[in-house]
Amino acid sequence: MVSYVSALLYGVGGIVVAGMALLVAFQERLVYVPVLPGLSKSYPFTPDRLRLLYEDVWLRSSDGVRLHAWFIKLLPQCRGPTILFFQENAGNIAHRLEMIRIMLQRLRCNVFMLSYRGYGESDGSPSQHGITKDAQAALDHLMQRTDIDTSQIVVFGRSLGGAVGASLALNNPEKVAALILENTFTSILDMAGVLLPFLRWFIGRSDSKGPKILNCVVRSPWSTVDIIGRVRQPILFLSGLQDEMVPPSHMKMLYAKAAAHNKQCFFVEFPTGMHMDTWLSGGDNYWRTVQQFIEKHAIKKNVDESALGNTDLDSR
Repeated sequence: MVSYVSALLYGVGGIVVAGMALLVAFQERLVYVPVLPGLSKSYPFTPDRLRLLYEDVWLRSSDGVRLHAWFIKLLPQCRGPTILFFQENAGNIAHRLEMIRIMLQRLRCNVFMLSYRGYGESDGSPSQHGITKDAQAALDHLMQRTDIDTSQIVVFGRSLGGAVGASLALNNPEKVAALILENTFTSILDMAGVLLPFLRWFIGRSDSKGPKILNCVVRSPWSTVDIIGRVRQPILFLSGLQDEMVPPSHMKMLYAKAAAHNKQCFFVEFPTGMHMDTWLSGGDNYWRTVQQFIEKHAIKKNVDESALGNTDLDSR
């Protein structure tokens, strides 16, 4: 019996040690995937391919890293709204251009697409600390532009981009008009338990079971669930119920945290939406939802609020 218990303890100890070693050594590679298998780091094509009007923008983050972005305008004279778009963790901004093309058509907006450090043509290596600086550099650039209405900047983040966007919105309440999150996780700590179930007892939020002794070694926790309740701008949550990567319960938890403190939160589900195609499978309902949210909460209109009436979004 004693030998059995000892073997069990050694086995559990081995799992913990192996998990810790894995997280310490390879966590950035697990969280950030700038290069998809079989593809190169460079952009496979540019907005030219889709006949989009765009500008190459080069930025410097506050720690000196050189960053690349595309600023895509609906029309040369379009002043807004402007969407600051943050992508998921894998691939680069070129892989999102088809969605952006539809976004411009349906929302009649400009879009600023940032390449995180280590992604696309941006220098450096990705990390939470660094990408947070990158997002701030992108927003600061937009605020300095004279060809857009800087009061109509909407942050739109998908998956990891939602975590990036939530942090940026929290830190810039006077600059970000509204926030949109799509299929975003509560935290990397929770996602580690989803992707590596055998670690679930040792990693995750403090309100879940287990000692969570591996939390301290995670360098990019992206704990959106701990900050979303402090974001005061209007927030739209877009959740694909068939998400095969991030459990839809994560989005519900984020919404609950936010709505407890912010009365301008809206949660919309898309029954057939998967992690990467909610914008596509959601069809007209998806784009109409986003359009109504932006029109109500970001676009400054010179009309009496009472003349706006109720929108479909209000009744959700």
